[in-house]
Amino acid sequence: MRRLVRAALLALAVLTGAAPGQARTLVYCSEGNPEALDPGLVTTTTAMSATWQMFNSLVEFAPGTTDLRPALAESWEVSDGGRTYDFTLRAGVRFHANAGFTPSRPLNADDVLFSFLRQWKPDHPYHRVGGDFAYFRDLGLASQIEGIERLDERRVRFRLKEPDATFLPNLAQAFGGILSAEYAEHLARRGAQAELARAPIGTGPFRFVEYRPDVAVRYRRFLDYWRRSAEAGAHTIEGLVFSITPNPAVRLTKLKAGECHVMAFPGTADLDAVRADPDLALFSGEELNVAYLALNTTRPPMTDWRVRRAVSLAIDRKAIVEAVYGPAGTVARNPLPPSSWAFHPDLPEPAFDREAAARLLAEAGFPEGFETDLWFLPVSRPYNPDGRRVADMIRADLARIGIRTRLTTRDWTAYRSALYGGAPTMMLYGWTSDNGDPDNFMNVLLGCRAAAPGGANLARWCDARYDAAVLDARRTDDRETRTRLYRDAQIRFREAVPWVPLAHTIVHMAARRHVDGFRTDPLGRTLFEGVTLAD
Repeated sequence: MRRLVRAALLALAVLTGAAPGQARTLVYCSEGNPEALDPGLVTTTTAMSATWQMFNSLVEFAPGTTDLRPALAESWEVSDGGRTYDFTLRAGVRFHANAGFTPSRPLNADDVLFSFLRQWKPDHPYHRVGGDFAYFRDLGLASQIEGIERLDERRVRFRLKEPDATFLPNLAQAFGGILSAEYAEHLARRGAQAELARAPIGTGPFRFVEYRPDVAVRYRRFLDYWRRSAEAGAHTIEGLVFSITPNPAVRLTKLKAGECHVMAFPGTADLDAVRADPDLALFSGEELNVAYLALNTTRPPMTDWRVRRAVSLAIDRKAIVEAVYGPAGTVARNPLPPSSWAFHPDLPEPAFDREAAARLLAEAGFPEGFETDLWFLPVSRPYNPDGRRVADMIRADLARIGIRTRLTTRDWTAYRSALYGGAPTMMLYGWTSDNGDPDNFMNVLLGCRAAAPGGANLARWCDARYDAAVLDARRTDDRETRTRLYRDAQIRFREAVPWVPLAHTIVHMAARRHVDGFRTDPLGRTLFEGVTLAD
């Protein structure tokens, strides 16, 4: 037993770069590589969680809730019928430093302008650096914003072309993380603009140290953090490591051995083992999420709604949820989870009818079926714990009506790139809400703006009637009107079948017993600010 404990401590020391017994380092066994460390470029909860450690936004959601609160902006005023937002920044907020850069001033309005103008303006010198600001575009902010201006050192004004009920909660998402304009200028003078994403500088509770793909992201506590806890003491973590561990069984083994302190998404079959282990704690929480099979409506034969309807009718969702999700899952009816205030409760559960599916295929000109590709997730995700098993069950269901599928996957980064590039015909994916608003599902995942290459509308579906309802819902803050519009859009979604919604889930995390202050989050964030390690 002593050998096992010592081996675990040595493995931890190698990962954290510290000898056993030195400064406290918390190791989080995460499920995959972040696709970026620039908050403007991230689109997955994996990468968003990696960036939340380093960055703050103007407004934020209180941990564990969807309640908005001030962050880098200590206050704001809304005027002009909901078209103008004036933010007042906190005084004295410090940016991180690294080996090549030391900030000479605290946060000011120039940093806010830089962080948003680079995403908004195509002629901005940093607009093409690092990648595509897909999230900003998919939200429609590129066409919604009329102006962003500096009122003085600590005040910034956003002007919108029309009222937008989602504007404030949207700013609390990862893309709203504030970067240092001074750091960007420093890199531009050196011709090293790409370092903005490779060696990120933010204002968050942890500063960046190193990223090694497939191994780890390493951070250190930021001693000048503006919200540094007054009671921080002996149990405060000094280092933070995201240990990249795609296999959930391996994550659990590392957690039990003490090689990590917190792990993402234990497998459904392992939950009882976690509960029974006196050294471990299981955290469970309902997330606003959905797992789905997207059908690329621009690739034949998915261009025909009858084929898409046949696919939907042929899949036994209940069997998938029972076999893969167990009691943590519920069958999905719509893009929105049932806990969303705009969920349409009167739409029946989607039918499972193989005979009707076969008739629709024949009617569409495929009496003998056809061959196609089916892409499955290579990593466990909060909305899909086992992509391969879900794909196997879907393949078996579709084979019974003559649809012959080729199962395909890639590593997580390449998988996402293929999906966002529009390559697959059928693809398993999912979503966890980033702001709690129905727009974050209905518009970001299915709106016409997001159907462009690189957008999150993986079905590439653009329906004028659906889009009009979703956009109208953004223009008012009247909850009753918004609910009616979103429910109309859900009816249209059911008619057109760009997706096969599969499941909504309760999400599980596991931790060592001496981890204090950790919690699950309905928006899928993994936050370590304020988390401590007891002896």
